[in-house]
Amino acid sequence: MSILVDDDTRVVVQGITGGEGKFHAEQMIEYGTNVVAGAVPGKGGQEVAGVPVYDTVDQAVEAEDADASVVFVPPAFAADAVFEALDTNLDLVVAITEGIPTQDMAKVYKRLSEVDTRLIGPNCPGIITPGEAKLGILPGNIFESGNVGLVSRSGTLTYQVVDSLTSRGIGQTTAIGIGGDPIIGTDFIDALELFENDPDTEAVVMCGEIGGEDEEEAAQYIAQHMDTPVAGFIAGRTAPPGKRMGHAGAIVSGSGTGTAESKINALNDAGVPVGDTPEEVADNIEDLL
Repeated sequence: MSILVDDDTRVVVQGITGGEGKFHAEQMIEYGTNVVAGAVPGKGGQEVAGVPVYDTVDQAVEAEDADASVVFVPPAFAADAVFEALDTNLDLVVAITEGIPTQDMAKVYKRLSEVDTRLIGPNCPGIITPGEAKLGILPGNIFESGNVGLVSRSGTLTYQVVDSLTSRGIGQTTAIGIGGDPIIGTDFIDALELFENDPDTEAVVMCGEIGGEDEEEAAQYIAQHMDTPVAGFIAGRTAPPGKRMGHAGAIVSGSGTGTAESKINALNDAGVPVGDTPEEVADNIEDLL
C-alpha cells in the first residue's frame, strides 16, 4: 500500500503553462503520474504536453474527475491558487511554491480547518509513491518501492536519505516533503499517523531540522501512539541561535527549545535512534527492520 497518492490519483497542475509548471508536469507524466488537467486563468482551451488546460480548478475537476492538484504558481498568487483548490472537492493539494507570504499562509491555514482537503507544503518537494505517482519535483529515479515511509522538512535531506536507503535495497512506501516554512499544511504528526495506519509501512524515517517545536511534539506522539519503529535525523546542529538557516522555519529562538540538541534528546527519549549522517540513518533503519 501507500499513503495519499497512488496510480489511481488524478492530478491537476495549477500553473501548467508557466516554465516550472510545464517542465515538472512533463516530468510527472514521464514518471507515470496520471496528470489529467492543467488549470490557469485565461488559458482554458490550450494543451500542454497533451494535457487539456482549463480556466479554473473547478472546471478541471468536473471535466476530468481529478482528485489532487499540484501548485506551481508564483508566490504572490500562490495562496489564491491554494484557496481555489480548497474550494473544490479535491482530496489533496500539494503546494510546491517557495516564498508565499506568512500572512497569506495564516489565512490558508484557517481555511484548512473548514474543509476536508489535505494540504502538503508550501515550500516543499512534494510526495511520491515509488513506481506509482509523484506530485512535485522529487527525482523519481532515486526512489524504489518498498516498506519504509519517509517524512522530511527538507527536500535535500529527503534525497540524501532515500539514496542511502535505495542503495542498500531498502525501498519506500511513500515519501513526503512537508516543507520548511513556519506555517504548513501536513505536519510530522499527520504524516506519522498515516504511516502508522499503513500495514505495508514497517519503519519510518523522520528528517527534521532546527527551529520550532514540531520535532519535539512528534517525539511525544511517537512515544505515545506508534508501534511502527522510527529512525530520525536532525539538520542544523552547528547553527547559531537567532540566525535563520535555509528554511524560513529553521531559526532557533534561544529559549532552549528548537535546537538540534533538544530535538535529538526528545527523539532519543521516545526510543528513536538519530543518525549523524544519512548513512547512519540507513544503518538504523536496517537495525529496525
